[in-house]
Amino acid sequence: MKLITAGAVLTMALISGHAAADTKNITVTPAGSAPSLVGAAENFTGHVIIDLLTPASVTTPASTGQVTFAPGARTAWHSHPAGQMLIVTAGKGWIEKEGEAKKVIASGDTVWIPAGVKHWHGATDATAMSHIAVTYIRDGINAEWLEPVSDEEYKGL
Repeated sequence: MKLITAGAVLTMALISGHAAADTKNITVTPAGSAPSLVGAAENFTGHVIIDLLTPASVTTPASTGQVTFAPGARTAWHSHPAGQMLIVTAGKGWIEKEGEAKKVIASGDTVWIPAGVKHWHGATDATAMSHIAVTYIRDGINAEWLEPVSDEEYKGL
């Protein structure tokens, strides 16, 4: 597995064989066709695995990935210039918008994060959580990564 930043994930997506979307044919991307990536320490706390599902293209300005957080793992504070949708596929986690109390998210939940909203998300302290992230891209940028979420913020102290 590789240690990689979110920007590098996007760059890899754009240079992969799927970058030039075929507008006339259905494309199937086989499961496991891209290597799993370990979330970069500057963007994540704890053990996080990212599996790119579909990269961004000119015709589809979003990338999708399955992100798996071990118990206690989480993103840093960040925002998205064009928003993000999370579809929780397993486990239980938390999401928090700056200035508000964190919310529980669980398998089957869908979360919409509007453009420019500072937030973090990840597993609870006792359970792992996986979600599919559909991250929309504006002007070639999918996220603005900010400071890490402190243990006190994570625990809600």
